[in-house]
Amino acid sequence: MLRRMDAPLEDRPAQRHDWRPDLTSRRGPLYLAIADALEEDVRAGRLGPGRRLPPQRRLAQLLGVDLTTVTRAYDAARERGLIEAAVGQGTFVKGLIEAPSRRPDLSMNLPPLFHDPALAARIWREAAQVETLGGLPLLLGYQDAGGTEDDRLAAVDWLKHRLTDLTADRIVVAAGVQGALMAVFGLICRRGDTVCAERLTYPGFRALAGQLGLELGAVDTDAQGLLPEAFETACRRRSPKALYCTPTLHNPTTATLPLERRQALVRIARAHGVAIVEDDAYGPLKPDAPPPLAALAPDLTWHVAGLAKVMSPALRIAYVAAPTARDASHIAAVQRATVGRASPLTALIATHWIRTGAGAALLEAIRGETRARHASVRRRLPHGLYAADPDAFHLWLGLPEGWTRGLLAGRLLAAGVAAVPSDVFCIGGEPPEAVRLSLGAFPTREAMDLALDKIADLLERDPAFDLPTV
Repeated sequence: MLRRMDAPLEDRPAQRHDWRPDLTSRRGPLYLAIADALEEDVRAGRLGPGRRLPPQRRLAQLLGVDLTTVTRAYDAARERGLIEAAVGQGTFVKGLIEAPSRRPDLSMNLPPLFHDPALAARIWREAAQVETLGGLPLLLGYQDAGGTEDDRLAAVDWLKHRLTDLTADRIVVAAGVQGALMAVFGLICRRGDTVCAERLTYPGFRALAGQLGLELGAVDTDAQGLLPEAFETACRRRSPKALYCTPTLHNPTTATLPLERRQALVRIARAHGVAIVEDDAYGPLKPDAPPPLAALAPDLTWHVAGLAKVMSPALRIAYVAAPTARDASHIAAVQRATVGRASPLTALIATHWIRTGAGAALLEAIRGETRARHASVRRRLPHGLYAADPDAFHLWLGLPEGWTRGLLAGRLLAAGVAAVPSDVFCIGGEPPEAVRLSLGAFPTREAMDLALDKIADLLERDPAFDLPTV
């Protein structure tokens, strides 16, 4: 593992500075090609910590480029934390602080890492700019529990393509989707109330319902998502207080509810006086998705739009679009009394990224990498065995005859790959023989491909193969 140099620059011995990158096969802006080559050589150990790099003018001469190109390249490498310089002494490699190695884990549903050094440098540079935007009051003061007006206006801007009539007074800035759901259900439900949800649903919601003492009513689904007739039956039999659902890129099945079913769900909910809590964690990933339920019925829908899946899991920010401004103020009060306000620092970073367009650029990069990873899935896994959407960074893998979810999950774990069996998502009846695979947890496509090959190899075998002898 590479470590940062602890010695000050003035104490380091003079070292050769004959590094010259090979740029023959690289594309894109020349300065980024130089910075990328530098990063690759550092990661590969060809440039160790403390290694002295050529002066900018000398490297420009060696490569036959102008001085400005090398200056920009060194600036990009410095922003990535790769190099440091001292006046009169030169530029040195800092090395990297690497995360500890770990076994591949397909269980975390993370957005995939994309390779775009320019965008990576941009988002870090803009995150650092919050110092000038917030100053000390940001760090040493309290803010409104529902978020500042500027943060709520940024939320409106982020959601305007899906919720066209939204206003800032209906927005609450929450501490992630889980915090948002806790506040919403803490307001609209009481212990013992019934909440309907897809039979396979988000595990975090299951945990939250247990904490709040809510009864869960499972609603059947098919390949297109929630069945309106099953929801209507549940309304008649159980008189639920609310419906919780993920209409777009459902977790775990990847289904996206068609417009006709969304309209039918709204009619049924309105007829039975049922509130809708719409988890739109993945909605922005799918540009051609039908309108959200909150766009069809804003007066009875609580729309929860998290940024973890579509921008950055590190932000832990979610925007709640409440039916009315009064409802939003009530949610802010519940949030203040329970889960607490969202971090003003991360909320401001989100606001800044939205305003500068960096958030939209992140979303597009995540979309592009997700679709590229699905191309590998199509080449490696048996067709017809899994449900997937090229805009979702998870897929739902059904199992061949003879396999059980527990057996496959155990075999995969032994091979260094974690998958989530259907039991984790199921709230009623017998769980199907299926597992969720999350494609974004791997740092590279190559690592993901190795895992997919292991899965395909296992599924081609008889389940009895390799059973231990006793």
